[in-house]
Amino acid sequence: MTESRPEKYMGQALKRKEDPRFITGAGKYTDDFVVHGMLHAAMVRSSYAHARIGNIDKGGVEGMPGVVAVFTGEDVKAAGIGAIPPGWLLPDLKIPAHHAIAQGEVNHVGDIVAVVIAETRAQAEDAAALLDVEYEALPAVALGSDALAQGAAQVHDDVPGNVAFRWEIGDETALNEAFNRAHKTVKIKLRNHRLVPNAIEPRASLAQFAPASGEYTLHTTSQNPHIHRLILAAFVMGIPEHKLRVISPDVGGGFGSKIFQYQEEVIVLLAAQKLGRPVKWAARRSEAFVSDMQGRDHESEAELAVDADGRMLGLRVNTVANLGAYLTLFAPAVPTYLYGTLMNGVYKFPAVHVKVTGVMTNTVPVDAYRGAGRPEATYLIERIVDVMAHELGVDPTEFRRKNFIQPDEFPYQTPVALVYDSGDYEPALDMALNMMNYPELRAEQERMKGTNKILGVGVISYLEACGLAPSALVGQLGAQAGQWESSLVRVHPTGKVELYTGSHSHGQGHETAFPQIAADELQIPIEDIDLIHGDTGRMPYGWGTYGSRSAAVGGSALKMALGKITAKAKKIAAHLLEASEEDVEHEGGVFCIKGAPEQAKTFFDVSLMAHLAHNLPEGMEPGLEATAFYDPKNFVYPFGTHVAVVEIDTDTGHVKLRGYGCVDDCGPLINPLIAEGQVHGGIAQGAGQALWEDAAYDDEGNFLAGTFMEYAVPRADDLPTFQIDHTVTPSPHNPLGVKGIGEAGTIASTAAVANAVMDALWHECRIEHLDMPYTSEKVWKAVRDARAAGMGQAADD
Repeated sequence: MTESRPEKYMGQALKRKEDPRFITGAGKYTDDFVVHGMLHAAMVRSSYAHARIGNIDKGGVEGMPGVVAVFTGEDVKAAGIGAIPPGWLLPDLKIPAHHAIAQGEVNHVGDIVAVVIAETRAQAEDAAALLDVEYEALPAVALGSDALAQGAAQVHDDVPGNVAFRWEIGDETALNEAFNRAHKTVKIKLRNHRLVPNAIEPRASLAQFAPASGEYTLHTTSQNPHIHRLILAAFVMGIPEHKLRVISPDVGGGFGSKIFQYQEEVIVLLAAQKLGRPVKWAARRSEAFVSDMQGRDHESEAELAVDADGRMLGLRVNTVANLGAYLTLFAPAVPTYLYGTLMNGVYKFPAVHVKVTGVMTNTVPVDAYRGAGRPEATYLIERIVDVMAHELGVDPTEFRRKNFIQPDEFPYQTPVALVYDSGDYEPALDMALNMMNYPELRAEQERMKGTNKILGVGVISYLEACGLAPSALVGQLGAQAGQWESSLVRVHPTGKVELYTGSHSHGQGHETAFPQIAADELQIPIEDIDLIHGDTGRMPYGWGTYGSRSAAVGGSALKMALGKITAKAKKIAAHLLEASEEDVEHEGGVFCIKGAPEQAKTFFDVSLMAHLAHNLPEGMEPGLEATAFYDPKNFVYPFGTHVAVVEIDTDTGHVKLRGYGCVDDCGPLINPLIAEGQVHGGIAQGAGQALWEDAAYDDEGNFLAGTFMEYAVPRADDLPTFQIDHTVTPSPHNPLGVKGIGEAGTIASTAAVANAVMDALWHECRIEHLDMPYTSEKVWKAVRDARAAGMGQAADD
């Protein structure tokens, strides 16, 4: 029967099924929806970083053309709407109230003071611009370390000293002993500065309310509609969960910024209920800069100790994490369990100790942004590893190689709680170095030394943790959500198949990759399979897409549901063939008796009979449908090596990213084309942080980068052609063996590009460290000052 076997789909670089509708403008995003009687909302946002709210004069705009209503924080309070809670708790966590509309006080530029509802968007925005709000300015603070200083401005009265939490992990005594016997130690201070996510589709929400049934429908730009439904219904709005349907249609990128419960979603739901008409809000790009949750913003001190053989003994980390003005969904988890637990990296550290202080400031809240804690950990580890290599006078690649965890040491217990499932780090390093011709790069670097063009090579070896798990463990650590995923497989009488998943795509290619899994399991053409996602009214409960969990967790749930389908189908086929189940094999898309291929039933035959139910095994239920819930046993741990090459013009300080190569290991590839695309995008975002992007505030909390004129994102002509390859080390913890790839590029590339810049500056002028981003002005000044100091030293000598 092998002649009829369909082509194997897993591992094929299939073009994405969803792309034709996107590139032809046929996608359906939240802001594309127009419903009868729809009103428009415009937010009135604070221009102060910190202020008391005085009188709000509604009368000046309520009579303007098209204006239907003006709501303030008092209206939200009167409606009994609750504060928006964080989704992760820590011991002694201080949680300031985060209301849909500010009540009494604003705490960052962009905080919502009021909302104007009007017949058209233009009318709403015109009226919002004229709403008269009185403010009493209060002292503000923007930098995390400044917020800890004696006499610093208080952001919230109920968060004394601006400290939301203090957290630590690791054995401090063991670490101190390691440092006491160290041959060499190095210490570094570094800033992982703040970023704006800048998804291509700004956030939007459209709310509808049906008074007769009391049912709400919310279309919104969400990575996890079920989580939105849970928080909105049970914790904020106080309505039955089954009375709220959340639909997340096509989503134009998220990068973490569309995980969270935002104020605007609460506002449009309340407005739709109060006014009895649909209400839509869609962000302008300028709004996104001051309302989308931002990322990173760490200030850290790190120390690394090694013995006389260059073996790592211990790592000490002390980090101040700027959380912004409010605690949002994953905010307490990102700088703790997604950061501190990754401080072991790919190395055999006998001891690691991490302290993190979470600090409130008068800035936009900080939460998960592509990588969420792991890029911050990787950057710190890989920078200090290079600094130690310089101190030892050894090649940074050989220092890494000497300290790698070895393949026969897995599963590997780290000093910071995690147990790595599998890994083989040296082949990825060797492949990446060969890909980029590392010896020639070093030779070229020497030839260019002393000229006005210098070369830098940055090598990093990273590890990340994907697919938070298991639910019982993360619950003990403070997660207020499960970390399992669900899938439903529905086979129609004609053999066509619908897959339902609680995961949600916002660019990852689920509509192609998930059917690839199903097509191989069911052995039917992929064209017969569709994926449905993003609608709480159509699928089992799910926890959405973040943390590179879709394939490892959502794909595993799908695999389990498919296994139930094939098991039942085989029982039906055996019954129809009048054979024992053990004598029936499923091959080439048909069920046949072993040794008698002419006695066969197709998948269509089986699915039709499952629904007709004319001839089923005794006691079997009709239909061919299965649901599975998969709760992972452990995280999965992708890894790899990335190499960045930069050329610096010392006359201008301009940094050119000249080359980039990487070897990632995310287990078996479902679709190499999709994986490559994910890596491309991730590298661009990570390189963007290293070289251009900076969400800068002044000391008073004024945002200085509120448009693309001030906030520089990478352009196509800023980036080289990426060279990409993979090793394959399956995870033993899920039925597909897969690991995540969606965040790998960002986790690795910031550190790789930073190391390349600092490698050039170290070899040229012995500059050990500069904080990102590496703007032309910053690099030029550093080179000028270092050369001047060197000439002065030479004169003294």
